[in-house]
Amino acid sequence: MKKAVFQGILIVTLFFGTWYLLAQIKWVTIFNIQKKTENTEQKLGEIFWDVFKKTGKENTNKNVKNTIDSIVNHICETNGINIAKIKIHVLEKDDINAFALPNGHLIVFTGLISQSANQEELAGVICHELAHIELNHVMKKLIQEIGFTVVGSITSGSEGATIIKEATKLLSSSAYDRKLEKEADIKAVDLMVEANINPKPFADFLYKMSDKETIKQFTWISTHPDSKERGNYILSYCKTKSKQYRQVVTAEGWFKMQQELKKSE
Repeated sequence: MKKAVFQGILIVTLFFGTWYLLAQIKWVTIFNIQKKTENTEQKLGEIFWDVFKKTGKENTNKNVKNTIDSIVNHICETNGINIAKIKIHVLEKDDINAFALPNGHLIVFTGLISQSANQEELAGVICHELAHIELNHVMKKLIQEIGFTVVGSITSGSEGATIIKEATKLLSSSAYDRKLEKEADIKAVDLMVEANINPKPFADFLYKMSDKETIKQFTWISTHPDSKERGNYILSYCKTKSKQYRQVVTAEGWFKMQQELKKSE
């Protein structure tokens, strides 16, 4: 009897103790901070994209746009990613590069598309950048490199063009730290497998681009070091995944897009 009474008192005490602690949390403040952070990221995305779109012409070719959209849409739909928050921009630049900006902006250079041997290689790089977006690596990188105060001041307009330029350069030409890169690689493989896209060509892409004689020509690889090591663990991780794969874009659609890109060179 005493034991039952003691247990009852303990349960009531724990209930009211938990209730009291939760009551002390300033939920309104937390939600306001979250909203403020989202607004900051949205403004940063607009600022950085505005800078990048002035550095090169945006490719609006129908075949190119439809092919890239098909790949990205399929990846997002099969992985439960809200496609509305992803903004794809294809810029006409020879650099083999792709990178993510705040607020879901994903920039792909035509150089990367034309140098991808197949759609799986391109999908691998796209998935890697989508992983950075999904894992919130973009904002983490900005805050880590230039500080929260500077990030906030950029959106308020109190920082000059020099700071914005440096921050823009940081996003397009600097690698994330090894931990975040590996997280993005593993997440990319998961995204590809879920989308029924063979991830092995992604590892092949890293092996191919890690050639020391050509590394300076490939911006995406030169800013993502240890490509062979990454290819090795991606390939090893791929072996744990067993699934039937298919191509998102038809062979004809992929060929037409590549031909359109050659015309614009």
